[in-house]
Amino acid sequence: MNCPYCAATASRRDTHAHLWAAHPEQVRMFHDETRDVLKFALDCPFCEEGLERVANPRGREPDFLEEFRREIALVAFDLLLYHLQASHAERVGLPPVAVEEASPGGMT
Repeated sequence: MNCPYCAATASRRDTHAHLWAAHPEQVRMFHDETRDVLKFALDCPFCEEGLERVANPRGREPDFLEEFRREIALVAFDLLLYHLQASHAERVGLPPVAVEEASPGGMT
């Protein structure tokens, strides 16, 4: 698998670890003041799709994002890898995801 941010190549698992080691700045963490929750966000490097998720729904622990920065980033990178495999497999050196054909009656 090719890293989406640099020329590194490795297995999916090693690419996941590489993303944290080499590209932690890609994951943004912030306090959403309108909803009073802590969030993380990560953009896809190949398309307009990005992700934004609540990291701490209570938002009452001001040090939560810093304390769990690594774990939150690893979750974000894992979600990115799923997106890359589903939508950009060829760009990261993976085989395309097989699409199952619908069986008669429309159920798979």
